[in-house]
Amino acid sequence: MKTVPVADCVWEIPTSEKPGMLVPARIYASEALLRQMDAGVFEQVTNVACLPGIVRASLCMPDGHWGYGFPIGGVAAFRADTGVISPGGIGFDINCGMRLLRTDLTEAEVRPRLTELVEALFAAVPSGVGAKGFVRLSDDEFREVMREGARWCVRHGYGWPEDLAATEGGGCLPGADPDRVSVRAVARGREQLGTLGSGNHYLEIQVVPPDGLHDPEVARAFGLERPGQIAVMLHCGSRGFGHQIGTDYLRTFDQVMRRYGITVRDRELACAPFRSPEGQAYFGAMTAAANTAFANRQLIAHRVREVMARVFGRDPRALGLSVVYDVCHNTAKVERYPVDGEPLELVVHRKGATRAFGPGAPDLPEAYRAVGQPVIIGGSMETGSALLVGTAHAMAETFGSTAHGAGRTMSRAQAKRQVWGETLMRQMAERGIVVRAASKSGVAEEAGFAYKDLAEVVDTVHRLDISRRVATLRPIGNVKG
Repeated sequence: MKTVPVADCVWEIPTSEKPGMLVPARIYASEALLRQMDAGVFEQVTNVACLPGIVRASLCMPDGHWGYGFPIGGVAAFRADTGVISPGGIGFDINCGMRLLRTDLTEAEVRPRLTELVEALFAAVPSGVGAKGFVRLSDDEFREVMREGARWCVRHGYGWPEDLAATEGGGCLPGADPDRVSVRAVARGREQLGTLGSGNHYLEIQVVPPDGLHDPEVARAFGLERPGQIAVMLHCGSRGFGHQIGTDYLRTFDQVMRRYGITVRDRELACAPFRSPEGQAYFGAMTAAANTAFANRQLIAHRVREVMARVFGRDPRALGLSVVYDVCHNTAKVERYPVDGEPLELVVHRKGATRAFGPGAPDLPEAYRAVGQPVIIGGSMETGSALLVGTAHAMAETFGSTAHGAGRTMSRAQAKRQVWGETLMRQMAERGIVVRAASKSGVAEEAGFAYKDLAEVVDTVHRLDISRRVATLRPIGNVKG
């Protein structure tokens, strides 16, 4: 497929490359990252360019790889009045996202108790397939969570009011409609609040390395002040609840597309007009799942505070355990952007892509409004993660979006064929990283060699100015699903 360089780290596939493309496809990547992208990325990003109502271009971030419908790392915006909404552009783990907490602890203080801390977190935060949380809810109470998100948790004592300001959308996105959620989805989700799940989800103890502060002024605004400082990062989403909602509505959309005169090049891109009854039903259910994911991460943060207070014998506030930010990956949100000089209401799909709003964005907490939104990019459990900041250029270029992680270079099955989980855990322990996991094979699936070079991804988005480097975080303890 013809891929044309149009700027530094920007590649375009013209509409002439595939019948039905309404806009070009645009891939953001260094030459090295572009070469690593599998053929499925190019096929999928151009398929998305054929969907009704799409504007500007179908985008793929530097961590892009083959996914379901959209590539993981895919971003696309559709006119709210004439465009569509597609579960394949959001993902099954709706509002899979990242939360970062800073602390006043140092590595010197944590190292002697690191194994104790990791074991205690593993016991307090259930992980793995089928894990159940510590909060027991009736169906009606769970519907309250769907509507209120993290606000429900804070209202019930599972968090601090300031946590909400440091959460995308205040931890509660508008438009949730529990009545559009199936009985099966409720049954799958009601007992999973406060759990990590499996796959690439994790709870990680991290440290700022000696050379880890790239923009000290912005890092200080985010609460990271010095090398050796300890942080806690968690990555999880709506789990089986979101998966069931995606499954339910893919089936519905597959049945109604013909009625709306829609055809797609891939059934995984099943969609419906956003303003149609079916489109609005899915949006209401999807938003309910997104709010539930916010609540899930809020409850896990609450458990982290409880555990660290017990292990270190100090109140969580005395430990400085405040939320830096909580940001979504897999969502569709109604946002306003100029298109051909006209401000339009758009349904922005981010599938394995992170929001990266620049300075002055109204949704940002007052403390960050002058610098921009914190952007959390998770790497592998061996290599570490990155904290960046959103930019004005991202608002103009990528609908306020950037990469969300390192991006896989091989399947989980391939990774397991290359290393035993137990061997990898021993090797990581020798490097000072304590790992506790529900599944040793799950550890093998997440080996560092299965992912792209995080530094290359971060360097690329920094060069593109769709987010800028602030700090690097290195893992020293990890709880895996």
